[in-house]
Amino acid sequence: MSVPTLKQSPVVEYTRILGLGAYRPDVIVTNEDVCRWIDSSDEWIRQRTGIVTRHRAGADVSVIDMAEGAAREAIAKAGIEASELGAVIISTVTHPYATPSAASSLAHRLGATPAPAFDISAACAGYCYGIAQADALVRSGAAKYVLVVGAEKLSDVIDNHERTISFLLGDGAGAVVIGPSDTPGIGPSVWGSDGSKWDAIGMTHSLEDVRKLSESARSADASDDQAILEAAQSLWPTLRQDGQTVFRWAVWEMAKMAQQALDAAGIQAEDLAAFIPHQANMRIIDEMVKKLKLPDTVTVARDIADAGNTSAASIPLATHRLLQENPELSGGLALQIGFGAGLVFGAQVIVLP
Repeated sequence: MSVPTLKQSPVVEYTRILGLGAYRPDVIVTNEDVCRWIDSSDEWIRQRTGIVTRHRAGADVSVIDMAEGAAREAIAKAGIEASELGAVIISTVTHPYATPSAASSLAHRLGATPAPAFDISAACAGYCYGIAQADALVRSGAAKYVLVVGAEKLSDVIDNHERTISFLLGDGAGAVVIGPSDTPGIGPSVWGSDGSKWDAIGMTHSLEDVRKLSESARSADASDDQAILEAAQSLWPTLRQDGQTVFRWAVWEMAKMAQQALDAAGIQAEDLAAFIPHQANMRIIDEMVKKLKLPDTVTVARDIADAGNTSAASIPLATHRLLQENPELSGGLALQIGFGAGLVFGAQVIVLP
């Protein structure tokens, strides 16, 4: 018996970033503000991290609100309608619901329904993970246009009084539309993980911890509302990190991954117009520049000074600012690399929109 031949989607040879958008919350938190909560100083924070201010969203602004603001700009700049999107991807670790996804709500708001929509949990590498997936979806013919958003409200998951990570973090969203291209616009993705350092960055409690401890608090004195409230506040999961472990890993290992992305794209450091690393710490950025031997002709994104570390939003936000301040970089090559909790990493060479 003969077997019918299946049809498959036509393959698209090249992809590129067609449009870029950003959302920065209005509230500016200075180092002086941060020092009301921790025993530190503006000078120490600047010297150790390069951060001067960070943006944080108000109580009435959600991850999806910020994602929508960035997405609408990216879609408009791409010159398409939201209804043309073949997929919507949000990278976030701060959407307050494990399910349903932030992406499905965003797709509805934008008018992209019934496009498939899903979230990525890859922390600070999530945007690069999203680019890798969008590139594959378009080239495989599964979607013509894909929206990738990095959106974080990290102010919801920090304890302002702890010193390992709280003072680093900000809120915001960045978005891009990926689509077909006549020429190569996104190089091969170099991405991966190192679960041996899984606990170097993470939350103080799991959902299981919260349930068990809250049940214990209720049974201890169900009539004491204040005790239950205090227990709930102490159980809210917040971020912590082993700063030295993360710093060493980022400096030594991520420079190697960045070089692999250059090699995979067939690009030399001197061919780059820009370097856009995850905005984790200015010292990490400086060390990576040295290890990659980037020439002075390469413009380095340093959005962290004003935005802080915004996790999955950091690379698109930094790219947006870079192009605003240096429009002549449009069309040039940029190396982008994200790395963070997991530990996970992802990098690509792209053509700047």
